[in-house]
Amino acid sequence: MRHLGIELTELDDWNCCGATAYMSVDEQEACILAARNLAIAEKTGPQDLLTPCSACYLVLNKTKHNVEDFPKIREGVQRALKAANLSYSGKTAVRHPLDVLFHDVGIEAIKRKVVRPLKGLKVAPYYGCQVVRPYATFDEAWNPTTMDGILAALGAEIVHYPLKTKCCGASLTGTVPEAGLRMSYILLKEAVRRGADVISTICPLCQFNLDAYHDQIMKRWEPARIATVYFTQLMGLAFGLEPKQLGLHRNFVPMKRLPELEKSEIRF
Repeated sequence: MRHLGIELTELDDWNCCGATAYMSVDEQEACILAARNLAIAEKTGPQDLLTPCSACYLVLNKTKHNVEDFPKIREGVQRALKAANLSYSGKTAVRHPLDVLFHDVGIEAIKRKVVRPLKGLKVAPYYGCQVVRPYATFDEAWNPTTMDGILAALGAEIVHYPLKTKCCGASLTGTVPEAGLRMSYILLKEAVRRGADVISTICPLCQFNLDAYHDQIMKRWEPARIATVYFTQLMGLAFGLEPKQLGLHRNFVPMKRLPELEKSEIRF
């Protein structure tokens, strides 16, 4: 974002959104927890609340809708916020970085920043299930394409990936491993089958699930090793930023080296 000239300010005294697990236990309390962040953002002035996590994005968006649509939830939220000297009128927009980069920055501005085109890199764009459903606020719910457009602008080859909105297993990898790991394995296997070099995600939990469990997956099924990155890591790489600045050295499965970097000192 700094490289693109976008100023980000961390939300002061933010709290955990409760994620999707809390929402399923007590929807009212979960909305109160998430609404506190919306209220703090609103209090600091008219600005968007940017969240790069799919679960946070979904919970904050759901809270925003619930406060607007359900009087009982709205009353409980406002009562709790008042006790903390806060209020929320619904003005704060909840946005994902993908939305901002595609619609506000724009493809042409992104193209102009590219100094290291990702030529020869085959990327499977994986959106997951929480950013585009149930609130398809900036992309199509079942066949999103905004990340495809950005990746193409970086010079990457887009791999047709029909499972782009299928769930990765989310927190099931830690609670019901057999189910969660199988869901991740299906996504990995399909990306490998289609010849992708890397899977690009818009959610850190999706990235973690698809990158961190290869040893466990190999014990249950056949290997399906493929690098998985957050989509802005690929943007930074195309912009000429160092792989270590982008955290690419932290991946469990290393990403394929780009042809133009083969003779350089840069290491992933």
